Formats: sequence, structure tokens, C-alpha cells
Amino acid sequence: MKRLLAAIAILLGLAGSALAQSSLPPAIERNVEGSLHAARAAIAPGETFTIVLRQNIREGWHTYWRNPGDSGEATELTWTTPPGYDVGAIQWPTPEAIPFATLVNFGYHGEVLFPIEVTAPANARPGEQVTFTAEAYWLVCSDICIPEEATLTFTLPVATQGRDDPQWAPRIAQAVAGLPRREEGVEARITEGAPARLSVVLPNANSIRNVRFFPYSRDVLLASGPQLPRVGESGVSFDVAGGVATDVGRAPLEGVVAYEASDGRLRGVEIVAEPGDPIPGTDGAPAPMSSDYPLAELEGASAPAAPVSMDALGILIALGLAFLGGLILNIMPCVLPVLSVKALSFAGGAHNGEARRDGLFYFAGVMATFMALAVLLLVLRGAGEAVGWGFQLQAPWVTSALALLFFAIGLNLLGVFEIGGSLQNAGGSLAQRGGSAGSFFTGALAVIAATPCTAPFMAGAIGVALTQSAAITLLIFAALALGFALPLTLLHFAPGLQRLIPKPGAWMDRAKHVLAFPMFAAAVWLAWVLAEQAGPMGVLSLLLIATALAFVLLTARWGRAWLIAGALVFVVTGVFTWRPLLGVQTETVLASEPWSAARVAELRAEGRPVFVNFTAAWCVTCKVNELAALSSPRLAQGFAEANVAYLKGDWTNRDDEIAAALAEHGRAGVPLYLYYPSNGEPQVLPQVLTEALVLETIAGAQ
Repeated sequence: MKRLLAAIAILLGLAGSALAQSSLPPAIERNVEGSLHAARAAIAPGETFTIVLRQNIREGWHTYWRNPGDSGEATELTWTTPPGYDVGAIQWPTPEAIPFATLVNFGYHGEVLFPIEVTAPANARPGEQVTFTAEAYWLVCSDICIPEEATLTFTLPVATQGRDDPQWAPRIAQAVAGLPRREEGVEARITEGAPARLSVVLPNANSIRNVRFFPYSRDVLLASGPQLPRVGESGVSFDVAGGVATDVGRAPLEGVVAYEASDGRLRGVEIVAEPGDPIPGTDGAPAPMSSDYPLAELEGASAPAAPVSMDALGILIALGLAFLGGLILNIMPCVLPVLSVKALSFAGGAHNGEARRDGLFYFAGVMATFMALAVLLLVLRGAGEAVGWGFQLQAPWVTSALALLFFAIGLNLLGVFEIGGSLQNAGGSLAQRGGSAGSFFTGALAVIAATPCTAPFMAGAIGVALTQSAAITLLIFAALALGFALPLTLLHFAPGLQRLIPKPGAWMDRAKHVLAFPMFAAAVWLAWVLAEQAGPMGVLSLLLIATALAFVLLTARWGRAWLIAGALVFVVTGVFTWRPLLGVQTETVLASEPWSAARVAELRAEGRPVFVNFTAAWCVTCKVNELAALSSPRLAQGFAEANVAYLKGDWTNRDDEIAAALAEHGRAGVPLYLYYPSNGEPQVLPQVLTEALVLETIAGAQ
């Protein structure tokens, strides 16, 4: 859910950037000034030296750490170097927590230096000049996000003896010294629970403040979750709520513990927390927070905050902001396609006597859905959950359902299937009905479609609402609903405006077909969001189900037999692909390691049986087999009991060694499944697998 908000901001930034580039002169003010600098004024053959990417970030804007948090993208560099020179990866300074609405991102403000190590070849010739070029990309955000690119270069002379750059050598040395490192005496453990508990030994724990843990993996923890750090005599501990990952506390956890030291500087310690019991002496009093720490309020909320009282003027201001936010929400990109279809259907009936009734039912649908969301927010808040606008879209299955809904609406607008024989309101079978029911459920769909978006004035109003009593919260949401519903409702009640709508005609069919494509675009965007929530397998599952849905919708109008066949295809597809869409992570059920002939030989020498899966990302049969047969806990248990090693040979990109292995077994492509028993020749399994077949093969070979 929280990434959906940021995705809209990124899309708006992309659009704004594209418009700006097309309409403004080339000298557009950039939000980040980027440059490359070397610690050496001259380099010697064979030496390793350090350069930095310098970002000077405009005030009020920020770029992102290697794990950007709830949203965003990390800075990237693509290098062109002289032959023989090796350029290392970006080394990331300690990040800051950057809250925005209900999101928490990880990144940097002001000036930041990213150290990078470069090694010169031993045969570099003294006297030559070497030039390095980097194509740099970064996402810079404030209230909106704008991707920026730059071509950065620097040139250095090669000398028999290297020498430091007097300006940049000390600055780069300081940047390197400030990088998060593993420190002697620092130990960390992660303890399974709800939430999991991270405990870290820090020698200077009693003199730090504003402490937070930043994981390296984006999906392992909930970025915006309160960590409630506590300091004891031996160190510090955190509550860490799991994100997409389901094994928090059962697998090592890597990241950086960031804190403000007694000298006021931001420091970071790199840790690898091993699963185990909490470390004694790390769970004492709440860690101190400064008043200007951006997450002080979040981290201090050890229990649901009591409603904050407001005077009458404050309530009126919040209601006004909510009303304005609701008005503006109508033109946000996630809402406009739905309302465009509604307006188009209204054009077909704007000149009959039922317009006012339809307008009232549309208003009722908007108001009822907003109130239902408000009540659910209040219930979850009362249970201690950290929730915000669009919270329901945090679940992968909701994202998937919305993507399928928009995809089906697009198919309907193209005429692939019809409900009711004519263009009706968008939003599934209920919203496709004519008259009052269609208007009511179109209003409901418009609110659901709006939840990934936020509009100016709206975030502040909702933030206030979530700190108030239930009555004021409901009142603010009612003002938001009123602003959202008012424009289209007025259209139904204003005869003068109705006369501006063209009479029904052939133009409606063309407009209907054109409006299908914003629906498809919304579905594509939601699929991208799902990739962040459930990974590539989640997207594959969604696309397979969407294909089956299109088949059943197309063939249903051919007769009952086709309807039954299409429904069967849809059900079978869902049975084999549902797990990633419910957030069930199948990839980690059966752990694998990369295939190589040497690794197979090594495992067989140990007497271990080996199962080899030659696969590719573009191989549909491979992915179906992995979902249907190779992703179950039962199979993982069978492999563990038989001590079977599971190797994957990924042929997504050309690999001559894998091609040779395929040819050795008479295959020109994937999938190929081989089972090496502890003794004897390998067995070639069929190209279509079942869980039972794999288990029988393992059992029969023992």
C-alpha cells in the first residue's frame, strides 16, 4: 500500500519531468548536482585508489540509500573505463530516515559522498591520461519524485609514483572513515516473534540517541514500522515488524544500526544478526530521541496514541483541507480513468429524466465507501495497528484483484464482452448494471481506485483525522467524501452543464475504446506494484490469471459449453498460481544454489543425491512446474529428509556450459530436470512435473 502512494508520486514526477523537458529551454535547474572526484592527483600502475560520487542535493529534496525504504530507487552508475581498470561498487554512507505522509524512506540530504574503489592495471603506462565516464541515474524526491540523469567524467594522469590530490584526498579519507563498518565487540541476534526482536551489543550504547536499524534487503522489514528502540547496559534492541519476507527471526538479518553519537554526528555500524535468543542487557529504558528527530513521534508510540484534542477552528481547517483534497482527488491519475468512463456513460443518458436519481446514488456510493474505510481505520487503530490512507492495498491479493478488475474493465470497453448489452458504469458486474445500482457501485469503485493516490491538502487532513476521536475522524472523512463526490454529482443536477455534453452517437464507441487503454495502463502499474510486494513469481501468477480471465470473458458469449470450459481454465489456473498473490512466498520454501558441473561432482563425491532444475525466466513450462510442483512445503520436507541438494541452472541469458549440459542429455532447450541418486546414473524426469512424481523419483532411487 505505502509503495502505491510513492509510485503515483514517481509517475507524476516522470510526467512532470517529461513535460518540462519538452517545453523549457535546455538549461533546466537540476535538483542534484553530481560530480566525480579522485583522492589521487596522479595514479601509479597497479594501485588501488578511491574516488567519490558527490551529490549536492537541493534543499528540501533527497536521494536514496541502497535500500530506499517504502519507496524510491537507489542511485546507479554505469561505467565506461579504460581497458584493464576495475571500478568497484558504490559504498553507501549511513542513511537517514525520511518520513513522508505514512511512508518512511531511507536516504540522504544536503551533500553526500559515495566512495568507490578503482584498481589500475599493472601495465598502465606512465605519462598517459585515463578518462572514466559514468552514466549516472538517481531519483530525487520532495513532494514529487523526479528521475535525473547525468554523464559524469574525470581524467587522471598515470605516473611512476602516485600522489594525493590536496583538496579531495582528505575529504575522501573522511568519507571512507565514516562508512558503516563491522566493529570488534559488536554482536547481534534476531529473535523470532510478533514482532521479531533485534538485539545488538554496542559498547557506547548509553551515550547514543536517535537510533534505528536499516536492513539491506528492501522487503525483509516494514520500513515505516515503529522499532521502539530500548537501551540497556550492553547495547540496544529493536522491534522489527516483518515486511514481505516471512522468515524474520529464522534467517540471518543484515543491515546498519544508525545513531547520533555524543558529538552530534551520524554514525553507523554494520551488523549480521544471527537467529537466537535475545542478548542480555540490551532491553532497558526507551532510547533517547531528540525533539527534531523525524521519527521521534513514531518511535515514541509504544501504545496507541490517545486522541489529540482540537479546538473548533482547527476542526474547521481540517474539514476544509479534506474537502479541497477530495475535490482535487478527482483529477488524480488513478481516479480519472474511472470517472471518465462514468461521464461517458452519463452522456448516453444525460438527457433523460433519471439523471438526478443516478447522481444521488453515485453520491451515496462514494459516501458509503469512504465511511466504511474510516470505520475500518478506526477499528485497526484501536487494535494498535499503524494504518493510513490506502492501507488495504498493502496486501498483494488486493493489488492483484484491482489489477484484474481494471483489466476486465478495459476488455469490456473494447467490446470483448458485454454486460447488459450496452456501455454501463465501470467496475465489475455490479457497477456494470444500469441505473441506480450501476451509479452506486461506480461511486464505490471510484473510491477504491482513489486509495493509491493522495492529493494536495489531503495528506494533512487524514493525518489529523487519525489522531482524533472517532466522531471527528468520521466527520473529516465525510468532508473528504463530499469533495470527491461533488463534481460528478453536480453534473447530474445542473441542466446547463448537461446541455454541454454531446448527444449520444458514434463518438461514444470511439471514446469507449480509447478509455480502455488508461484502464490497461492502471492494470500494468498495479502489476509493477505487485512486483515490489510479491516478486517476479507474483507478477507471473497475475499475468497467467489475467490471461485465463480474458479467455473466459471472451468465450462466455459463445454458449454454455464454452462458458464451462473457460471457467474450468480459470479455476485450474488459479489453483496453480494463487500462492504468490496472497503474499505466500514460494521461492524460499525449497532453497536452491546455482548449478555447475563442478558443484554436482562435489556433491556426488560427498554421497549426496542431487536434483537439477535447468530453467529460464522466459520458459513458461518451467515457471508453471516451479509453481505447481517445486514450491510446496511437502516437497521441501522430502528433499530435507533425503538430504537432496537442489541446484538451479538458469539459462535466461546465454550460457555455453548449460547449453552443453542440455545437449549431453539430448535436449536443445529447457526445461530439463535431472535427478542424481547417491549412486548410479542420473535420471531424466518428464518436462511436465508433479509434486508426487518428484517425491516418487526420490523415494524410488534410494
